Amino acid sequence: MKKYFTLVMVSMVFLALAACSLFKSSQELVSPIWLLFDLQGEGPLPETYITAEFSQDGQVNGSGGCNVYHTTYTLDGDQIEFGEQVASTLMACFEPVMDQEQAYFQVLSDASTYEITDEELTLYDSNDIRLATFMALEQDLSGTSWDVIAYNNGRGGVTTLIIGTDISAEFGEDGQVTGSAGCNNYFANYWTDDNEIEIGPAAATRMLCSEPEGVMQQETEYLAALETAHSFKNEGTMLEIRNAEGAIVATFQLALTP
Repeated sequence: MKKYFTLVMVSMVFLALAACSLFKSSQELVSPIWLLFDLQGEGPLPETYITAEFSQDGQVNGSGGCNVYHTTYTLDGDQIEFGEQVASTLMACFEPVMDQEQAYFQVLSDASTYEITDEELTLYDSNDIRLATFMALEQDLSGTSWDVIAYNNGRGGVTTLIIGTDISAEFGEDGQVTGSAGCNNYFANYWTDDNEIEIGPAAATRMLCSEPEGVMQQETEYLAALETAHSFKNEGTMLEIRNAEGAIVATFQLALTP
């Protein structure tokens, strides 16, 4: 009887340790948003973002580089299996982008095992050949760089940038946000707490730009909008900042360094 009890206890401990290991692996997979930086030995096409966000209930969502996609996944130790079907939106992009997206979806179908090391997720096929590698994206703003897609012009509208202009924002670990406002470089202090954010006041260099037409007004409106920031939502490759009334201050796309 004593021997039987010992065997039962050993089995229970083994199962508990295995369950803890699976739970830990699942947590490591679920916690971040993963950004692909290697697809079968090649980097993603310029200005394309392929992501994967795993949920605890066996769902995975992300961007395929053109379309938003959804599928399922299951884990068994280091083994991973994605759903047979990948559902996605039906946007049409340039052919190379569409080809890349289909290659990525095929990788999900072929994936057999996974490994997480040093905040990198790697998928392998059944022959242990590396298929894709992702890096974990920080949800905090500190140390991230962004390109502005659109901003609040202060006249009741959210507008895209004037063609030929670029506005950027780099949130430093020192509590300063810096970047180009389209003509001048700017800097401001920022503070965050959970999803709350305060920015400013902003200061800038004093260059005058005459082209493209309207660039100085755009710069003034953007810097004024930043100072109304109240909350933010960081989705890994997209950032949205809103004011206290819930109106959009600016939307950003992650800026990837070479």
